[in-house]
Amino acid sequence: MIKSMTGYGIAAADSGTTKYTVEIKSLNSKFLELSLRLPKIFSDKEFQLRNDCNKQIERGKVNLSITVEQQNGVVKAAGIDTVLLKNYYEQLRSVSMELGEPTNNLLQLALGLPEVVKYDEETVSEDEWKLVEKTFNQAVAAFQKFRADEGNVLEQDLKYRINIILENLKLVEIEEPKRVPIIRERLNSFLEEATNKEGIDQNRFEQELIYFIDRLDITEEKVRLKAHCDYFLETLKNSDANGKKLGFITQEIGREINTLGSKSNDANMQKLVVGMKEELEKMKEQLLNVL
Repeated sequence: MIKSMTGYGIAAADSGTTKYTVEIKSLNSKFLELSLRLPKIFSDKEFQLRNDCNKQIERGKVNLSITVEQQNGVVKAAGIDTVLLKNYYEQLRSVSMELGEPTNNLLQLALGLPEVVKYDEETVSEDEWKLVEKTFNQAVAAFQKFRADEGNVLEQDLKYRINIILENLKLVEIEEPKRVPIIRERLNSFLEEATNKEGIDQNRFEQELIYFIDRLDITEEKVRLKAHCDYFLETLKNSDANGKKLGFITQEIGREINTLGSKSNDANMQKLVVGMKEELEKMKEQLLNVL
């Protein structure tokens, strides 16, 4: 079973005074491109979150955000350095009087100067972090389910298209024997126009015909194409992430289809090959989003 690289998961938890929300989004990418948006209180947990994402998400362009909402609207208390405030105020007052400027807004100015107002460092307790961690795991679970559901849709589409290629291969096998009489007739007609009929050495003609038809033989290509398609369907069933592997198999399928087209030398067979190529291109587009 395959998974899509596109995913979305969200989970929330309430500690009574604080609501924590974890949201995960992803798009397709060759590697894991992880972007974290965390509150300052969780900055020391970034390394752990990155490790968890590496293990569980594996690949994709991923955005992970954690938001914190105080339920009662209470903010962390702020403290005022009164000594520093007085010092700033006296200096401002002295300069204002010396310059003859008004002194009515000095306190407000002093409060805005560096280090006067100090906010308590926000911290998170171990119990709160465990709650956030649990919420993160719930969001990942929802995210993985989304990926699996999307992957199931992709899997059905890929199976459908690989079966069209196999059906076209069966039709190629039906058309293939019809080529020999047509090729024989075409060559005979060409030789009769180029020379007189009596001057043709039939034994030599048969030998050259056999050599020419042998060069157009597609038995190996048919066998290999069938084997690659079967291997593709088998790989779809694996539980491991296998988007890259499936991509490599489609490259091999493409080589065999191209060789069939170059050897077909028949309009009906080439139409079937074009149909195979069309389905293969659609498969390649879908595989760009497979984990």
